[in-house]
Amino acid sequence: MNQAKLIAMNKLNILLIIAMTLVSCAGREQGKKNNQKTDNMLNDSTNLYGWNRDFLKKHIEIIELKNGNSLIALVPAWQGRVMTSSADGDNGYSCGWINHKTVAMEELQPHMNAFGGEERLWLGPEGGQYSIYFKKGDEFIYDNWQTPAFIDSEPFETISINDTSASFARETEFENYSGAKFRIRIERQVVLLGEDEIRKHTGINTEGLKCVAYRSDNVLFNKGDNEWKKETGLLSVWMLGMFTPSPSVVIAIPFRQGDEKELGVPVNDNYFGSIPPDRLKISGGTIFFRADGKSRGKIGLPPLRVTGVMGSYDQENNLLTLLLCKLPEGRTDYVNSAWELQEHPYSGDAFNSYNDGPLADGSQMGPFYELETSSPALALKPGESYNHKQVTMHLTGNKALLDKVSKEVLGVGLQEIEAAFK
Repeated sequence: MNQAKLIAMNKLNILLIIAMTLVSCAGREQGKKNNQKTDNMLNDSTNLYGWNRDFLKKHIEIIELKNGNSLIALVPAWQGRVMTSSADGDNGYSCGWINHKTVAMEELQPHMNAFGGEERLWLGPEGGQYSIYFKKGDEFIYDNWQTPAFIDSEPFETISINDTSASFARETEFENYSGAKFRIRIERQVVLLGEDEIRKHTGINTEGLKCVAYRSDNVLFNKGDNEWKKETGLLSVWMLGMFTPSPSVVIAIPFRQGDEKELGVPVNDNYFGSIPPDRLKISGGTIFFRADGKSRGKIGLPPLRVTGVMGSYDQENNLLTLLLCKLPEGRTDYVNSAWELQEHPYSGDAFNSYNDGPLADGSQMGPFYELETSSPALALKPGESYNHKQVTMHLTGNKALLDKVSKEVLGVGLQEIEAAFK
């Protein structure tokens, strides 16, 4: 082989090596991009219902109710609470807030096990001389506060299950801060609603939208021998829903307008200190409250101000959440949960909303936000019961149709909700 051919072949080999190196580098870069994409998809997947259901299954027994693409996941061990739901099957947005860190822990936490869940059952009052969260004589400070185990970490018995409903029950005994003894039974049923049932129970037309909706019946029985009296303390059914916050979420609560002397203040914002106007505002007959999970605050509506509905709109995920709870007309005695010995222990609120935020030491349980309802204070005789019912709905899809539902139910359109704090 002559010198010219050798030089040509060497040049060709060098070019081949360079080409192969470039391909290899490109492959590695593409691999990095693919891995980054996979990582992002994994991060994003925590917002998906199917991912959260499977996560829960790894740590606790769940019951899943199904009606087409409408799904909800319940946990019997946590009082039959609804942990999350979807309006669009496994790949739909996971509507409930779940505290993944706490769920994955093996040991129970002090004060409260914040597992999350978009509908959980508690009892009131939380504070005051008739509290069931503080022991008799204890100072009303956080170190002494303890959620009763039967509504926190202990299971309810599963009574029945089918494709679209599940029932749970629990009996227990306890005493309040003043020493009054209670023997109770709680029965809870959760029913996943179809389109016709939604229209029947709420009057809302969901045609053309993706929707998941469920009704819960939460019945409290006096199983003891004594009548529950105001002088020794009454109980209430207290329902709390935890949802995922963001700067794009605004809560909207319509209220009955009228004289404060007759109806009370439109909104009570003194639970954790007054809330500034860039987070809480009243416009017309609607209360707007930011749900970004960045500033701790709670609001409440006295019973005569409540219209029976409240909701939130998540602009980023185009998700309208509605909570409907018809309270008995004319009842004004609601337990007061303030952490103090109270002059007026039955002057509490009927509807509440909470936005989580950092504590003084920088720690934070969430972030999450809550929509809450309470029954009246219950003066039940032995054998009597009270059923606190509510419907939770999540809707997504065509924005014009969502806007129509929002106007019909909340009295304001999506544009007004979006613009509340802009």
